[in-house]
Amino acid sequence: MVKARKFVIKQAFNGVPKKEDFEIVEYELPPLKDNEILIKSEWIGVDPYHRGGAHLQTVPYDQFGYQVGVVVQSKNLKYPRGTKVVSFEGWCTYFILNPNLPSRHQFFYDSIYKLPDLQGLPDSLGVGAIGMPGVTAYFGFLEYCKPVAGETVVVTGAAGAVGSLVGQIAKIKGCKVIGFAGSDEKVKWLETELGFDKAINYKTADVYKALKEAAPEGVNCYFDNVGGEISSAIISQMRLRGRVTVCGSISAYNEKDLFDYSTLPKATIIQPFVLANQLKVRGFGYLYVGFSRWSEAFNELTKWIKSGQLKAPEHVTEGFDNLYDAFVGMLAGENFGKSVVKV
Repeated sequence: MVKARKFVIKQAFNGVPKKEDFEIVEYELPPLKDNEILIKSEWIGVDPYHRGGAHLQTVPYDQFGYQVGVVVQSKNLKYPRGTKVVSFEGWCTYFILNPNLPSRHQFFYDSIYKLPDLQGLPDSLGVGAIGMPGVTAYFGFLEYCKPVAGETVVVTGAAGAVGSLVGQIAKIKGCKVIGFAGSDEKVKWLETELGFDKAINYKTADVYKALKEAAPEGVNCYFDNVGGEISSAIISQMRLRGRVTVCGSISAYNEKDLFDYSTLPKATIIQPFVLANQLKVRGFGYLYVGFSRWSEAFNELTKWIKSGQLKAPEHVTEGFDNLYDAFVGMLAGENFGKSVVKV
């Protein structure tokens, strides 16, 4: 018997998740059945959607999420021992899957897929730049915003897993890039390390005035990870036929009920600007892209990273027991790039 451990959310979050909302449960896994594989977790990603997705769950529930693992026992010929895999099994040390069966998770296309050929890059990128965040940045920006060289692109949550990639992809495509982040350290990092043309600390700057100065002719593309008043200020400065990708709403994730209009914070209306400038505003999630197309993004992102055109920054936390700390630290903005835990 193999002993496993997992994080269970035992009570609904009220505001910022608290340590007492979680419980680490130890249990024994049964022997493998035909077509099943036993996987040992190696890297677990922590992302804002873990908080946003909590609004759709009923407690208690196992903490979901992407992770990279290795097959340590197998009764499935397609997944021999030693195979590296990506799954949506979340915060656990070991687990059993039958890859022939559909996923039981509403956020995941399949129960498991083999880790892409990373060409010598770290396996951890399988939950980052060459995983779900990379797919989100690649398709959400290129297919929804449809950038053109010379255009001005704005990204909120610019120092996070998705935003940091979007800004760099925009530079690869020849755009001027302005990023918003929550500290002076991140502002400097975006400009000096990732090559953003301008970064702005939204906590200390007047967002409207700072953007007016940074982009006096207006904004063509806006990749929105945050929502709220900052988004209203940015959308009010969009140019004719501007494009907006709404990818996240981090500003509201800690509200009591993300989908209860009466309890959510209010922001300045954007309809006059959407109408006057004929803006295209579309919501985007990685599930909107057929899984068969993910390899397209993986191949291009790997090429860019290998060539040095794209950096894949990671904020690494060591130890399974420290997953909670990594999670709330990410929600508080402590991470530079993708937050990932080495199990």
